[in-house]
Formats: sequence, structure tokens, C-alpha cells
Amino acid sequence: MRPAYARLAALPLALLASAAFAQSAAAPTAPLTLADTMADPDWIGPPVERAWWSWDGQRVQYQLKRDGAIIRDTWQTNAGGGAPQRLDGAARNDVDAVNSVYDTARSRMAFIRNGDVFVRDLRSGALTQVTRSNETESRPQFSRDGNLVFRVDNQWFQWRAGQGVSQAAQVLAQNDPAKAPKADALRDYQLATIDTLRNDRAQREASREQDEAWRKSDPSRAPRALYLGSDVEIVDTALSPDGRYLLAVTQDKKGEAGAGGKMPKYVTESGYEEFEEVRTRVGRNEPLPQKLWLVDVATGKSSELKFDKLPGIAEDPLAAMRKAAKKDALKGDRPVRIETDGDGRNAAVRWSDDGRHAGVLIRATDNKDRWIASVDLAGAALQARHRLNDKAWIGWDYNDFGWLPDGGLWLLSEQSGYSHLYVSDGGAAKPITSGKWEVSDPQLGADGKTFFFLCNRKWPGDYEVCAVDRNGGAVREVTALDGVENFALSPDGRKVLVRYSESYVPPQLAVVDASGENTVKLTDTRKDGFKQREWIQPEYVQVPSKHGAGTVWGKFYGPKNFDPGKKYPIVMFVHGAGFLQNVSERYPNYFREQMFHNLLVQQGYVVLDLDYRASQGYGRDWRTAIYRQMGHPELEDYLDGLDWLVANKQGDAGRAGIYGGSYGGFMTFMALYRAPGKFKAGAALRPVSDWSQYNHEYTSNILNTPELDPEAYKKSSPIEYAAGLQDNLLIAHGMIDDNVFFKDSVMMTQKLIELRKDKWEIAPYPLERHGFVHPDAWYDEYRRIYELFERTLKK
Repeated sequence: MRPAYARLAALPLALLASAAFAQSAAAPTAPLTLADTMADPDWIGPPVERAWWSWDGQRVQYQLKRDGAIIRDTWQTNAGGGAPQRLDGAARNDVDAVNSVYDTARSRMAFIRNGDVFVRDLRSGALTQVTRSNETESRPQFSRDGNLVFRVDNQWFQWRAGQGVSQAAQVLAQNDPAKAPKADALRDYQLATIDTLRNDRAQREASREQDEAWRKSDPSRAPRALYLGSDVEIVDTALSPDGRYLLAVTQDKKGEAGAGGKMPKYVTESGYEEFEEVRTRVGRNEPLPQKLWLVDVATGKSSELKFDKLPGIAEDPLAAMRKAAKKDALKGDRPVRIETDGDGRNAAVRWSDDGRHAGVLIRATDNKDRWIASVDLAGAALQARHRLNDKAWIGWDYNDFGWLPDGGLWLLSEQSGYSHLYVSDGGAAKPITSGKWEVSDPQLGADGKTFFFLCNRKWPGDYEVCAVDRNGGAVREVTALDGVENFALSPDGRKVLVRYSESYVPPQLAVVDASGENTVKLTDTRKDGFKQREWIQPEYVQVPSKHGAGTVWGKFYGPKNFDPGKKYPIVMFVHGAGFLQNVSERYPNYFREQMFHNLLVQQGYVVLDLDYRASQGYGRDWRTAIYRQMGHPELEDYLDGLDWLVANKQGDAGRAGIYGGSYGGFMTFMALYRAPGKFKAGAALRPVSDWSQYNHEYTSNILNTPELDPEAYKKSSPIEYAAGLQDNLLIAHGMIDDNVFFKDSVMMTQKLIELRKDKWEIAPYPLERHGFVHPDAWYDEYRRIYELFERTLKK
């Protein structure tokens, strides 16, 4: 498949690793090699993966990957600085854990460690193990009077100091045996005809009623199970912290979830071909609609909370498309879902600690409306508190919400065009932050009056911890670290544990006073071999858009001193995921690629990495610019970037290449197919070739569904443009990729064969998924990319 003229002998490592140009930022000790850039990242040093405070706020604990293993060790260091220590053996038995929750007085905290619940007394440090089981407990929450509830599957338990653990609620997808069965003529006839059947049934009912009466009068008994019916599947539950009410999310047990695929695996331990079940495709079928129930735990009474009063729920934003596609009009209200992420951190149901308020995040299945509603517990009804409508789609981020101690509701919303923080004291939600920047990860301080959050106020790629009063006012920056990843407030609220990074510094830890003073950096896990290299620092640039997009932010990598008479070959990098930010002062997700860009500069290239339209961190309009036209605004941004390189960085327009993975692979296809001649070469890694093959959750947001919006899929799928290929193309794909299926590259292969295209090749990787994990595969892939650019862009 690879033409004879392109079969070049692999360049020797000595050449790939040749010394940098004198003016470039090469290492002072040894030249950078391709083997270095694609090696197991253990040589860099492990990033701090998770971090949390010890109970007393005097120490911090965190996890690091062990060299040569997938084991994560727990380490500890003093909050004021000092030598970190790895905790092992008995020392691990006293560690705390990430995502602790506090009681109202902040005198105790609860957390999950190894699947069990622990409670720490913050005055004495005494640790109480609440559970010890092989089950996985989750979602602990204290009530205002000290009751702790937590969940095991759909069973809820409670704990009080000195009283032990008791079952608080059990929810079953079964019919209630206490309720009379539905009318049935045959059954009624049998009971009327056969005395023994009728008498046996009466005795069973009498026994059940007696047992229920004894249960109610005996405080040592667990509460009666709660029954939601045999025709439903229980998706999620949330018990009020006082144990009085439970909210349950259900969907139809017989609902059609669509046909999944079967992915072949060829290189296996068994020696036989094996098959793995994989996801459904977009539109086959849409996510099942869900219902919400309020259950009184004491009485067992369940009430369905109807969605019909949510503003706009009866409006169908896709009505015109349904009509054009000759599909049936939507009957009744739009279906909705109430979705919590896998670990429960972003729960769609939130209770206040006094048990008086519950908030629910509800999404239309078309994802063009998001509502936050509170629950009228006495009236068993929903009360809409905030509606966010988007003609394109509601983003998955920036929708967090929760309760204030005074009963106010706080939430994030993109309604201004940027994610900001709002507070509702019963009426309309009022903004307490504003501006052309984003708020994320809000956390309420220990005083119950101050919000801490991530912000990017200075420029879109500069992330700090900021703070603001719950009533609004001046926003202050707590940190000055530029690349904050996330943070945690100390138990007393006086300090902030910050996980931060830099372009060549994987995530590390620092502690900062909540006032913003006294920053202490605690860790540097980089190894000497990596740290001592003089890496090329990216230049953060603003590329002016010729297509009305304003500024496109980018990272430029080039020589320290340009040869004034030279034009440089160009490589442009396209990040993945679409909605991801790579132009920031943080350590990039694409750290290998960043090192590869250093190598390219050493070999005489200039490199530009853009946050094209659809990228995160730039507001709602930037995110939704690709609605119904994926690959079009983004390509405009890259063509503008190409012109900018020629005008400002001595780039050679006739010697430009492009590459990227996942969404970046899709964009490489679009660049070569839709702008032939602009890029002499491109490497499409794990690329989407046909969006109708991708998943529903991502794709339907941007392109609706293939049945309703076929033109959007035709306009956005690279396979429709493959006839435009005239330049050099490398396709590389993991064969057990369960995100973008290898099938996408196989289909593109067949299309290129049918079109009799000749300047292309494909490299399959039998043991790699979407993100490669084996250094040999990384090396082989990037050797091919390097050779592609060398033979096509150096002429």
C-alpha cells in the first residue's frame, strides 16, 4: 500500500537525535532523541495524580505512580515544606482521602477509603471505621444534626456516633407485595371458586400485616423496603441526610438501548481471535428517557415528580428538521434525563444538609435545554429555578450546583456566553461573577460565605484559584501559579492545596494561604535527566482570524535565533477531543508531542499548535461554532495559522504538514481533503472518518442525528471529501480502539482504494486502544510521522 518511491530506509537514531542547531534550545548534555520523546514517561518523573489534606491541615497526602508499574503509592509531606515520605504498611492505615465531606460545625469529616466509610474527629484526630465490607460505599453526607448517610448500590445506610450503622432505605425495582395486584379476571375467578386458595392468601396477608405492625413499633428493625415497580430500572438514588426522603431516577426496563458492536481482537493470550462488546452508534437508539420519584421513607409512598412545568419543555427545537426528514412530530413534552457521572462527584441530585432542600439537574435528551429545579417536598412537585437553553447544545461542563447554608442555591451557567457563578435566594439567579473568562470547579469555603474557583481572567490559558463573596463583589486571585489544575481547601478553610503545572513540569503541589499569601511549593517529582534539559518554551501567540473569529490562540515552537535568509518547513499540530484546551500554561495532555515538537525544531522546522474553534476555555460561542459543520471553522483557523506563520515566522507555505490524533486525526483528513495543496503531508492518528459511526453522547450534540440531519453528517464526515486527496497521508490507528473504532480507518482505506489514490499508507497497532500505552507503538508511530515530514517537507 506504500508506494515504492516512499519506501525510505529508516533514518538512523543518530540522525534523528542529531545535535540541535546552534541557535535552538537543545540540551547541554546530550541531544534529544526520538527514543527519548516516545519512551515510557517514567523517565520524566511521575505527575502528582491526586492530592488531599490530612485531617489536621498540617500535612498533605498524594499519589504517585511507581516506576515500571501501574501501582500508585501514597506519599505525605508537611504543608510547610520538607522531605516527602512514601507511606507503606501500617502507616497507610491512618491516611485520609480525597473528596472528604464535613459536618456543619466542621468538627468531623467523612471519606471513602478502599471502598469503606471512615469518620475523622477533627478535634482529636480519632479515626472511626464505619464500615468494613467487600462492597463499595459512596456519597457520604452529614445532616445538620450529625447523621451520616451513605450508599451501597441502591441501599442507603446511616451512622451516628455511638449508635453504629443501620439501614436507612432500600429501593427495589419490584412490585410492592402490600399492594393488591392489578385486576385479572382469571385470578379473581380462581379465588372466588377455590376456598383453599382464598384462605391461604388471607393467611399470608394477615401474617404480612402483623409483621409490618411489629416493624413499625420496633425501633430495632430496619425500615421497610421501598418498591418502585417491576417495569422500571433504577438508575440513581439520593437519600436526604436526615433519612426522611429519597429521590430515585428510573427508566423503562424494557427500553431499547440500541445494538452495540463487536470489536475483534487478533493478538490475544488465548491465541484465538476474541471479540469485545462495544458501544452503539449515534442515533441507534437515543438515550432512554427517565423519570424522577420522591419517596417518603417512613410510609413508603412514592410520587412521580412531573416535568411538565419546566419552562420550554413542550417546545421542540428540532421540529423543522423532523418535518423536513418526514419524521413524526414529537408528541407531548420532550423526554429528559437526570444523569450523574460515574463516581458521583457531579451528582445530578443534591440535598442541603438540613434535608429541607433538594436540587435536581435535568437535561432534555436533545441536550438543547438544561434545567435546575428544586423539589417541593410537601407538594411532591418540581419548581424550576434556572433554565439554560442553547440552539446548538448545552455543554457538559459548567453546570455544577449546590446549596448554601442559608438555603440559597448556587449554580454555574453559560447564559452570558461564558461560564459564571450565580446565586438564587428563591427568585431569579443573579450573577456574582462576570466577564469574558470562565469559572470552573467552584467550592464553598469553610465560612459558608466565600466561593473559591478556577478562573482564567488574564488570558484564556492562565488558570488561577480565585475567590468571591457569595453576594458578589470584587474577584480576587488567590494564587499566582499560572497553570493551576485543581485545588482543595484545608479542613479549617485557611489554606489551599493547589495542584499546578507548567509546560515542562508535570502536576506538582503547593500550599497557599486562603488570603493569597505565602505560597510554598511542596513537590518536584521530575527526574534529573528531564529537568536538566533546556526545553523550548512555547511562545503564546494570537493569530488574527480572517473569518470573523477574532483571535485564535496558539503555541509556537521555533529556533531561538532565526536565519534571516531562510524559510522554514512548517508542522501544524491539532489537539484531540474538540472541546479540549491545549494552549495553556499547564503541562499539556500532549507532553510527548511537545517533546516531538522540540525535536522538529532541532531538525529545522517551525511548529504551531492552535486552540481552534470548538476548544475549551473561550466561551460558549467558540465551543458551538462547529454546530452542524464540523471541520469547517476549524480548518479556517488552521489556514489562518498557516498564513500567520508565513507572514511572521518565516514559514514556507509550500512545505507545510499537519498531524493530530482523534479529533486531530479527523481534522488532518479535512485539511488534506478539503484544502488540497495547502499541506504537502498529514498524519491522521486514530481518526474519525464518518461521524455516523461515533457515539451518541458526543456526536448528537453537534450534528443532531443522521436520520434528522443527514446534511450535517455529510458536510462533516471526511469520507465524503476523500476524492480531494492529492498530498501525502499517513493513517495510524490502534486496532482495539473502543472510542474511535479501527473500523473508521478500515472504511477510509477502502474508500481510498476505490478512488485509486496512491500517496497514502496505513499503520495498524494490534495491541493499542485509543490512547497508546506501549513505548514501542509510540516510537513506531512517531518514526513514521517524522519520516513522512522529512521526505515530503524537506524537498
